[in-house]
Amino acid sequence: MKNIVVIGAGPAGMMAAYSAAENGNFVTIIEKNNRVGRKLLITGKGRCNLTNACEIEELIENVTTNNRFLYSSFYTFTNTDVMDIFERYGVKLKVERGNRVFPESDRAMDVVDAMYRMINHKNIKLMTDTSVKEIKTKDNHVKSVVLKNGKEIHADSVILATGGASYKRTGSTGDGYKIAKKLGHTIVDIKPSLVGMEIIENYSERLSGLNLRNISISVYDKRNKKIYEDFGEMEFHDYGIDGPVIKSASCIMKDISKESYKINLDLKPALNDEKLDKRIQRDFQKYINKRFSESLKDLLPSKLIPIIVELSGINPKTMVNSITREERKNLVKAIKNMTLTVKRYRPIEEAIVTSGGIKTSEINSSTMESKIVQGLFFAGEIIDVDAYTGGFNLQIAFSTGYLAGMNA
Repeated sequence: MKNIVVIGAGPAGMMAAYSAAENGNFVTIIEKNNRVGRKLLITGKGRCNLTNACEIEELIENVTTNNRFLYSSFYTFTNTDVMDIFERYGVKLKVERGNRVFPESDRAMDVVDAMYRMINHKNIKLMTDTSVKEIKTKDNHVKSVVLKNGKEIHADSVILATGGASYKRTGSTGDGYKIAKKLGHTIVDIKPSLVGMEIIENYSERLSGLNLRNISISVYDKRNKKIYEDFGEMEFHDYGIDGPVIKSASCIMKDISKESYKINLDLKPALNDEKLDKRIQRDFQKYINKRFSESLKDLLPSKLIPIIVELSGINPKTMVNSITREERKNLVKAIKNMTLTVKRYRPIEEAIVTSGGIKTSEINSSTMESKIVQGLFFAGEIIDVDAYTGGFNLQIAFSTGYLAGMNA
Protein backbone atom coordinates (compact mmCIF):
# COMPACT_ATOMS: atom_id res chain seq x y z
CA MET A 1 0.00 0.00 0.00
CA LYS A 2 1.38 3.40 -1.02
CA ASN A 3 0.85 6.73 0.70
CA ILE A 4 -0.60 9.12 -1.87
CA VAL A 5 -1.20 12.79 -1.16
CA VAL A 6 -3.57 14.80 -3.32
CA ILE A 7 -3.24 18.58 -3.07
CA GLY A 8 -6.56 20.25 -3.89
CA ALA A 9 -10.15 19.07 -3.34
CA GLY A 10 -11.70 20.32 -6.55
CA PRO A 11 -13.17 17.99 -9.19
CA ALA A 12 -9.76 16.85 -10.47
CA GLY A 13 -8.31 16.29 -7.01
CA MET A 14 -11.31 14.41 -5.65
CA MET A 15 -11.52 12.18 -8.71
CA ALA A 16 -7.78 11.53 -8.51
CA ALA A 17 -8.12 10.56 -4.84
CA TYR A 18 -11.03 8.24 -5.60
CA SER A 19 -9.10 6.55 -8.43
CA ALA A 20 -5.95 6.14 -6.30
CA ALA A 21 -7.98 4.67 -3.42
CA GLU A 22 -9.64 2.20 -5.81
CA ASN A 23 -6.17 0.70 -6.32
CA GLY A 24 -5.88 0.00 -2.59
CA ASN A 25 -3.66 2.97 -1.67
CA PHE A 26 -3.87 5.08 1.47
CA VAL A 27 -4.93 8.50 0.20
CA THR A 28 -4.91 11.90 1.87
CA ILE A 29 -6.47 15.02 0.34
CA ILE A 30 -5.14 18.37 1.50
CA GLU A 31 -7.48 21.33 0.89
CA LYS A 32 -6.81 24.91 1.98
CA ASN A 33 -10.51 25.86 2.02
CA ASN A 34 -12.84 24.84 4.83
CA ARG A 35 -14.82 22.58 2.49
CA VAL A 36 -14.42 20.65 -0.77
CA GLY A 37 -15.53 21.65 -4.26
CA ARG A 38 -16.09 25.38 -3.77
CA LYS A 39 -15.55 26.20 -7.44
CA LEU A 40 -17.83 23.33 -8.47
CA LEU A 41 -20.69 25.11 -6.70
CA ILE A 42 -20.62 28.03 -9.15
CA THR A 43 -20.10 26.10 -12.40
CA GLY A 44 -22.93 26.21 -14.92
CA LYS A 45 -24.44 29.17 -13.02
CA GLY A 46 -24.87 26.98 -9.98
CA ARG A 47 -26.31 24.06 -11.94
CA CYS A 48 -22.99 22.27 -12.67
CA ASN A 49 -22.61 21.23 -16.31
CA LEU A 50 -20.50 18.22 -15.35
CA THR A 51 -19.72 16.81 -18.80
CA ASN A 52 -20.87 16.66 -22.42
CA ALA A 53 -22.59 13.56 -23.84
CA CYS A 54 -20.94 13.81 -27.28
CA GLU A 55 -18.56 11.35 -28.96
CA ILE A 56 -14.99 11.23 -27.62
CA GLU A 57 -13.59 12.75 -30.82
CA GLU A 58 -15.94 15.70 -30.36
CA LEU A 59 -14.71 16.11 -26.78
CA ILE A 60 -11.19 16.38 -28.13
CA GLU A 61 -12.24 18.85 -30.85
CA ASN A 62 -13.73 21.14 -28.20
CA VAL A 63 -10.42 21.43 -26.35
CA THR A 64 -8.77 24.60 -27.64
CA THR A 65 -5.29 24.20 -26.10
CA ASN A 66 -3.14 21.05 -26.44
CA ASN A 67 -6.04 18.74 -27.22
CA ARG A 68 -3.81 15.84 -28.36
CA PHE A 69 -2.40 15.68 -24.84
CA LEU A 70 -5.81 14.47 -23.59
CA TYR A 71 -6.31 11.40 -25.81
CA SER A 72 -5.27 8.91 -23.10
CA SER A 73 -7.22 10.73 -20.39
CA PHE A 74 -10.46 10.95 -22.38
CA TYR A 75 -10.30 7.33 -23.56
CA THR A 76 -9.31 5.99 -20.12
CA PHE A 77 -12.09 7.77 -18.25
CA THR A 78 -14.79 8.79 -20.69
CA ASN A 79 -17.81 11.05 -20.42
CA THR A 80 -19.93 7.89 -20.08
CA ASP A 81 -17.75 6.86 -17.12
CA VAL A 82 -18.32 10.28 -15.54
CA MET A 83 -22.09 9.96 -15.91
CA ASP A 84 -22.08 6.39 -14.60
CA ILE A 85 -20.08 7.19 -11.48
CA PHE A 86 -22.25 10.15 -10.51
CA GLU A 87 -25.46 8.20 -11.04
CA ARG A 88 -23.97 5.38 -8.95
CA TYR A 89 -23.42 7.87 -6.14
CA GLY A 90 -26.96 9.18 -6.29
CA VAL A 91 -27.02 12.03 -8.83
CA LYS A 92 -29.73 11.63 -11.46
CA LEU A 93 -28.65 13.30 -14.68
CA LYS A 94 -30.28 14.90 -17.73
CA VAL A 95 -28.93 15.90 -21.13
CA GLU A 96 -29.84 19.33 -22.47
CA ARG A 97 -29.24 21.29 -25.67
CA GLY A 98 -25.75 20.81 -27.07
CA ASN A 99 -25.38 17.48 -25.20
CA ARG A 100 -24.71 19.35 -21.95
CA VAL A 101 -25.14 17.09 -18.93
CA PHE A 102 -26.64 18.48 -15.69
CA PRO A 103 -28.05 17.04 -12.48
CA GLU A 104 -31.82 16.64 -12.80
CA SER A 105 -32.11 18.80 -9.70
CA ASP A 106 -30.17 21.68 -11.34
CA ARG A 107 -28.15 21.87 -8.11
CA ALA A 108 -24.34 21.91 -8.22
CA MET A 109 -24.44 21.03 -4.51
CA ASP A 110 -25.71 17.55 -5.42
CA VAL A 111 -22.53 16.95 -7.45
CA VAL A 112 -20.32 18.17 -4.61
CA ASP A 113 -22.22 15.99 -2.12
CA ALA A 114 -21.76 12.98 -4.40
CA MET A 115 -18.01 13.56 -4.55
CA TYR A 116 -17.95 13.84 -0.77
CA ARG A 117 -19.74 10.46 -0.59
CA MET A 118 -17.13 9.02 -2.98
CA ILE A 119 -14.33 10.17 -0.68
CA ASN A 120 -16.00 8.75 2.41
CA HIS A 121 -16.82 5.48 0.69
CA LYS A 122 -13.14 4.93 -0.12
CA ASN A 123 -12.00 5.95 3.40
CA ILE A 124 -9.93 8.82 2.02
CA LYS A 125 -8.48 11.11 4.66
CA LEU A 126 -9.53 14.73 4.12
CA MET A 127 -7.61 17.63 5.66
CA THR A 128 -9.39 20.97 5.18
CA ASP A 129 -8.20 24.44 6.24
CA THR A 130 -4.70 23.17 5.47
CA SER A 131 -2.16 24.83 3.17
CA VAL A 132 0.89 23.27 1.54
CA LYS A 133 4.26 25.02 1.62
CA GLU A 134 6.30 22.72 -0.62
CA ILE A 135 6.87 19.21 -1.94
CA LYS A 136 10.18 17.66 -0.88
CA THR A 137 12.12 15.25 -3.07
CA LYS A 138 15.01 12.84 -2.63
CA ASP A 139 17.07 11.48 -5.54
CA ASN A 140 14.61 13.18 -7.91
CA HIS A 141 11.63 11.34 -6.41
CA VAL A 142 8.80 12.74 -4.31
CA LYS A 143 9.49 12.24 -0.62
CA SER A 144 7.00 14.30 1.37
CA VAL A 145 4.62 17.23 1.52
CA VAL A 146 5.43 20.08 3.91
CA LEU A 147 2.47 22.03 5.30
CA LYS A 148 2.59 25.73 6.09
CA ASN A 149 2.33 24.88 9.80
CA GLY A 150 5.61 22.96 9.46
CA LYS A 151 4.17 19.46 9.61
CA GLU A 152 5.65 17.00 7.11
CA ILE A 153 3.59 14.18 5.55
CA HIS A 154 5.35 11.21 3.96
CA ALA A 155 4.26 10.59 0.36
CA ASP A 156 5.18 7.93 -2.18
CA SER A 157 3.32 9.96 -4.80
CA VAL A 158 1.81 13.44 -4.90
CA ILE A 159 -0.98 14.57 -7.20
CA LEU A 160 -1.02 18.34 -7.69
CA ALA A 161 -4.59 19.42 -8.49
CA THR A 162 -4.73 22.97 -7.18
CA GLY A 163 -6.63 24.45 -10.13
CA GLY A 164 -5.91 27.65 -12.01
CA ALA A 165 -5.94 31.32 -11.09
CA SER A 166 -9.53 32.26 -11.91
CA TYR A 167 -12.34 32.83 -9.36
CA LYS A 168 -9.85 33.50 -6.56
CA ARG A 169 -12.63 33.76 -4.00
CA THR A 170 -13.10 29.99 -4.36
CA GLY A 171 -9.46 29.35 -3.46
CA SER A 172 -8.04 29.20 -7.01
CA THR A 173 -5.06 31.44 -6.39
CA GLY A 174 -2.41 29.66 -8.48
CA ASP A 175 -0.52 28.16 -5.52
CA GLY A 176 0.27 25.00 -7.46
CA TYR A 177 2.21 26.88 -10.13
CA LYS A 178 4.74 28.08 -7.54
CA ILE A 179 5.14 24.58 -6.11
CA ALA A 180 5.63 23.06 -9.58
CA LYS A 181 8.03 25.79 -10.69
CA LYS A 182 10.19 25.21 -7.60
CA LEU A 183 10.44 21.55 -8.69
CA GLY A 184 11.72 22.55 -12.13
CA HIS A 185 8.53 22.72 -14.19
CA THR A 186 7.83 25.37 -16.82
CA ILE A 187 4.68 27.44 -16.40
CA VAL A 188 3.13 28.59 -19.67
CA ASP A 189 1.91 32.19 -19.25
CA ILE A 190 -1.36 32.37 -17.35
CA LYS A 191 -4.27 34.09 -19.12
CA PRO A 192 -8.04 34.23 -18.60
CA SER A 193 -10.19 31.96 -20.76
CA LEU A 194 -13.97 31.74 -21.04
CA VAL A 195 -14.18 35.38 -20.02
CA GLY A 196 -15.88 38.62 -21.04
CA MET A 197 -14.12 41.37 -22.97
CA GLU A 198 -13.82 45.12 -23.02
CA ILE A 199 -14.32 46.84 -26.37
CA ILE A 200 -13.02 50.06 -27.90
CA GLU A 201 -16.36 51.27 -29.27
CA ASN A 202 -18.51 53.42 -26.97
CA TYR A 203 -21.50 51.07 -27.20
CA SER A 204 -21.03 49.39 -23.83
CA GLU A 205 -22.63 51.93 -21.50
CA ARG A 206 -25.43 52.66 -23.95
CA LEU A 207 -26.22 48.97 -24.43
CA SER A 208 -25.54 47.80 -20.86
CA GLY A 209 -28.09 45.20 -19.80
CA LEU A 210 -29.01 44.22 -23.37
CA ASN A 211 -29.17 40.46 -24.00
CA LEU A 212 -29.07 39.26 -27.59
CA ARG A 213 -30.28 35.79 -28.57
CA ASN A 214 -29.92 33.89 -31.82
CA ILE A 215 -27.11 36.07 -33.11
CA SER A 216 -23.96 34.87 -34.85
CA ILE A 217 -20.45 36.16 -34.39
CA SER A 218 -17.33 35.98 -36.54
CA VAL A 219 -13.90 36.72 -35.07
CA TYR A 220 -11.14 38.18 -37.28
CA ASP A 221 -7.45 38.60 -36.46
CA LYS A 222 -5.26 41.55 -37.48
CA ARG A 223 -4.70 39.96 -40.92
CA ASN A 224 -8.49 40.01 -41.34
CA LYS A 225 -8.56 36.20 -41.31
CA LYS A 226 -11.69 34.64 -39.84
CA ILE A 227 -10.53 32.45 -36.94
CA TYR A 228 -13.80 31.62 -35.22
CA GLU A 229 -17.56 31.74 -35.64
CA ASP A 230 -20.43 30.83 -33.36
CA PHE A 231 -24.18 31.16 -32.91
CA GLY A 232 -26.09 31.77 -29.70
CA GLU A 233 -26.42 34.37 -26.96
CA MET A 234 -24.39 37.36 -25.78
CA GLU A 235 -24.88 40.34 -23.52
CA PHE A 236 -23.63 43.90 -23.15
CA HIS A 237 -22.34 45.29 -19.85
CA ASP A 238 -21.02 48.70 -18.93
CA TYR A 239 -17.49 47.32 -19.37
CA GLY A 240 -18.07 45.55 -22.69
CA ILE A 241 -19.40 42.19 -23.86
CA ASP A 242 -19.98 38.77 -22.30
CA GLY A 243 -22.20 35.70 -22.60
CA PRO A 244 -21.76 32.18 -24.03
CA VAL A 245 -20.56 33.03 -27.56
CA ILE A 246 -18.19 35.72 -26.28
CA LYS A 247 -16.73 33.43 -23.60
CA SER A 248 -16.14 30.70 -26.18
CA ALA A 249 -14.51 33.20 -28.56
CA SER A 250 -12.10 34.21 -25.80
CA CYS A 251 -10.59 30.70 -25.94
CA ILE A 252 -9.41 31.39 -29.47
CA MET A 253 -7.96 34.85 -28.81
CA LYS A 254 -4.74 33.56 -27.34
CA ASP A 255 -2.47 36.59 -27.03
CA ILE A 256 -4.53 39.73 -26.92
CA SER A 257 -1.51 41.89 -26.01
CA LYS A 258 0.27 41.09 -29.31
CA GLU A 259 -2.73 40.45 -31.54
CA SER A 260 -5.75 42.60 -32.39
CA TYR A 261 -9.21 41.11 -32.88
CA LYS A 262 -12.49 42.28 -34.29
CA ILE A 263 -15.85 40.63 -33.70
CA ASN A 264 -18.54 40.99 -36.34
CA LEU A 265 -22.09 40.54 -35.06
CA ASP A 266 -24.80 39.32 -37.38
CA LEU A 267 -27.97 40.39 -35.60
CA LYS A 268 -30.22 38.52 -38.05
CA PRO A 269 -28.33 35.38 -39.11
CA ALA A 270 -31.53 33.58 -40.20
CA LEU A 271 -31.98 36.13 -43.01
CA ASN A 272 -29.55 36.61 -45.87
CA ASP A 273 -29.05 40.14 -47.23
CA GLU A 274 -31.86 39.83 -49.76
CA LYS A 275 -34.40 38.45 -47.27
CA LEU A 276 -33.44 41.03 -44.66
CA ASP A 277 -33.88 43.80 -47.23
CA LYS A 278 -37.39 42.50 -48.03
CA ARG A 279 -38.20 42.38 -44.31
CA ILE A 280 -37.01 45.99 -43.94
CA GLN A 281 -39.13 47.04 -46.91
CA ARG A 282 -42.21 45.49 -45.26
CA ASP A 283 -41.48 47.40 -42.05
CA PHE A 284 -40.89 50.60 -44.03
CA GLN A 285 -44.26 50.13 -45.70
CA LYS A 286 -45.87 49.80 -42.27
CA TYR A 287 -44.16 52.95 -40.98
CA ILE A 288 -44.07 54.81 -44.30
CA ASN A 289 -45.02 58.17 -42.76
CA LYS A 290 -42.69 57.85 -39.78
CA ARG A 291 -39.12 58.94 -39.23
CA PHE A 292 -36.41 56.37 -39.91
CA SER A 293 -35.50 56.09 -36.20
CA GLU A 294 -39.11 55.02 -35.46
CA SER A 295 -39.27 52.34 -38.16
CA LEU A 296 -37.04 49.65 -36.66
CA LYS A 297 -38.91 48.81 -33.45
CA ASP A 298 -40.34 45.56 -34.88
CA LEU A 299 -36.91 44.44 -36.06
CA LEU A 300 -34.49 45.34 -33.28
CA PRO A 301 -34.40 45.80 -29.48
CA SER A 302 -35.06 49.43 -28.57
CA LYS A 303 -31.63 49.93 -26.98
CA LEU A 304 -29.92 48.81 -30.17
CA ILE A 305 -31.85 51.02 -32.59
CA PRO A 306 -29.85 54.28 -32.05
CA ILE A 307 -26.56 52.38 -32.62
CA ILE A 308 -27.77 50.74 -35.83
CA VAL A 309 -29.17 54.07 -37.04
CA GLU A 310 -25.72 55.61 -36.51
CA LEU A 311 -23.93 52.74 -38.23
CA SER A 312 -26.28 52.91 -41.23
CA GLY A 313 -25.32 56.53 -41.87
CA ILE A 314 -28.97 57.45 -42.41
CA ASN A 315 -30.21 60.59 -40.69
CA PRO A 316 -32.60 59.42 -37.95
CA LYS A 317 -35.02 62.22 -38.86
CA THR A 318 -35.26 61.10 -42.49
CA MET A 319 -38.80 60.10 -43.44
CA VAL A 320 -39.08 56.42 -44.28
CA ASN A 321 -40.71 57.10 -47.64
CA SER A 322 -37.60 58.98 -48.81
CA ILE A 323 -34.98 56.33 -47.94
CA THR A 324 -33.15 55.10 -51.04
CA ARG A 325 -32.23 51.55 -52.05
CA GLU A 326 -28.55 52.37 -51.41
CA GLU A 327 -29.37 53.56 -47.92
CA ARG A 328 -31.28 50.32 -47.29
CA LYS A 329 -28.16 48.42 -48.33
CA ASN A 330 -26.16 50.30 -45.72
CA LEU A 331 -28.80 49.45 -43.11
CA VAL A 332 -28.59 45.74 -44.01
CA LYS A 333 -24.81 45.93 -43.68
CA ALA A 334 -25.07 47.59 -40.25
CA ILE A 335 -27.42 44.86 -39.00
CA LYS A 336 -25.42 41.96 -40.41
CA ASN A 337 -21.94 43.36 -39.77
CA MET A 338 -21.91 45.26 -36.49
CA THR A 339 -18.19 45.41 -35.68
CA LEU A 340 -16.75 45.37 -32.16
CA THR A 341 -13.02 45.89 -31.56
CA VAL A 342 -11.60 43.95 -28.63
CA LYS A 343 -9.58 46.06 -26.23
CA ARG A 344 -8.71 43.51 -23.54
CA TYR A 345 -9.99 40.54 -21.59
CA ARG A 346 -11.77 41.10 -18.32
CA PRO A 347 -9.55 40.24 -15.30
CA ILE A 348 -8.60 36.62 -14.71
CA GLU A 349 -10.58 36.72 -11.45
CA GLU A 350 -13.74 36.78 -13.62
CA ALA A 351 -12.66 33.98 -15.97
CA ILE A 352 -14.34 30.57 -15.78
CA VAL A 353 -11.04 28.80 -16.47
CA THR A 354 -7.36 29.58 -16.73
CA SER A 355 -5.43 29.24 -19.98
CA GLY A 356 -1.77 28.34 -19.47
CA GLY A 357 -0.21 26.31 -16.69
CA ILE A 358 2.16 23.35 -16.44
CA LYS A 359 3.76 22.77 -19.84
CA THR A 360 2.24 19.60 -21.32
CA SER A 361 5.53 18.41 -22.87
CA GLU A 362 6.83 17.99 -19.30
CA ILE A 363 4.01 15.58 -18.37
CA ASN A 364 3.56 11.98 -19.55
CA SER A 365 0.11 12.13 -21.18
CA SER A 366 -0.44 8.38 -20.65
CA THR A 367 -0.01 8.60 -16.87
CA MET A 368 -0.12 12.32 -15.89
CA GLU A 369 3.27 11.84 -14.20
CA SER A 370 5.92 14.52 -14.31
CA LYS A 371 8.82 13.85 -16.65
CA ILE A 372 11.02 15.88 -14.30
CA VAL A 373 10.19 14.50 -10.83
CA GLN A 374 9.24 10.86 -10.29
CA GLY A 375 6.11 10.31 -8.24
CA LEU A 376 4.72 13.78 -9.03
CA PHE A 377 1.43 13.83 -10.96
CA PHE A 378 -0.79 16.62 -12.27
CA ALA A 379 -4.55 16.82 -12.80
CA GLY A 380 -7.07 19.40 -13.96
CA GLU A 381 -6.81 23.10 -14.61
CA ILE A 382 -3.23 23.42 -13.39
CA ILE A 383 -2.17 21.81 -16.70
CA ASP A 384 -1.95 23.95 -19.86
CA VAL A 385 -5.21 22.66 -21.36
CA ASP A 386 -8.57 24.41 -21.66
CA ALA A 387 -11.76 24.07 -23.66
CA TYR A 388 -15.01 25.71 -24.74
CA THR A 389 -18.05 25.89 -22.48
CA GLY A 390 -20.39 22.91 -22.48
CA GLY A 391 -19.01 20.57 -19.81
CA PHE A 392 -15.66 20.06 -21.54
CA ASN A 393 -13.48 21.64 -18.86
CA LEU A 394 -14.99 19.52 -16.10
CA GLN A 395 -14.51 16.43 -18.26
CA ILE A 396 -10.81 17.40 -18.50
CA ALA A 397 -10.69 17.64 -14.69
CA PHE A 398 -12.37 14.26 -14.14
CA SER A 399 -10.40 12.42 -16.85
CA THR A 400 -6.95 13.74 -15.94
CA GLY A 401 -7.74 13.25 -12.26
CA TYR A 402 -8.79 9.64 -12.73
CA LEU A 403 -5.74 8.85 -14.90
CA ALA A 404 -3.36 10.47 -12.42
CA GLY A 405 -4.89 8.57 -9.49
CA MET A 406 -4.80 5.30 -11.39
CA ASN A 407 -1.05 5.64 -12.01
CA ALA A 408 0.09 7.32 -8.79
